Amino acid sequence: MDLRVNIRIALLIIVALFVSGCSPDNVRSFDIRNLAKSDIDMVADSHRQELNKLIRQLTTKLYKRNPRELSKTPRMTVDLRVQQILAPPPSGGYPELQGRSGNDAMQLALTESYRGDRVFALMAGIRSMIDAAFGYKQEFFLLDELDQQKLYNSARNLETVAWQLNNRKNASGQPLLLANGISREGITNLSFERVLGKMIALQDMLATIIADTTDRNIKNVVHKAASLTFLPI
Repeated sequence: MDLRVNIRIALLIIVALFVSGCSPDNVRSFDIRNLAKSDIDMVADSHRQELNKLIRQLTTKLYKRNPRELSKTPRMTVDLRVQQILAPPPSGGYPELQGRSGNDAMQLALTESYRGDRVFALMAGIRSMIDAAFGYKQEFFLLDELDQQKLYNSARNLETVAWQLNNRKNASGQPLLLANGISREGITNLSFERVLGKMIALQDMLATIIADTTDRNIKNVVHKAASLTFLPI
């Protein structure tokens, strides 16, 4: 591993700590499993954990802005939805999503004719897409490999989600899901965009470091966020 790659790894760790708001007070204690991890494995672990936190945060924020979506399922709560989204999906997928996951679930959430819980469909889709980008692993060890192209494509798909949340409307001109907006006082709320921006940055950074350490290229794709299509993972 050359000096350039070592510098990139160091920068990635610094940025990951900044994004997650880490401090010396919450540094994890030594874990013997770390002996079977490379520097990149630990960086990947950190990014995976932070993405899970951001998924939880985004899900909660979307339900607060769109309580009608939660009410579509009797006796459902935000906490239960978050648990469902972060837990492994049932065999055969979620029945209410007709077994859809990943890109298909995100498309379902942003389709005007869909009558189910759009927040759940969107976030379950995002979670399963990120799972696929990380090879369906929550933790990484020396023999594990990550695909830089899948991470890159996942980041581009989140850019599409961000655009769709801001612009996708029904026939009456109303947003399919409320996200960013302007308060009565004229203050712009971009908190949803910031959360998605962090998720995009984490995957882009990890894709870059994987490409550098494996001498593999990332195929940059010209993708129109305005179209309701997602890159394959």
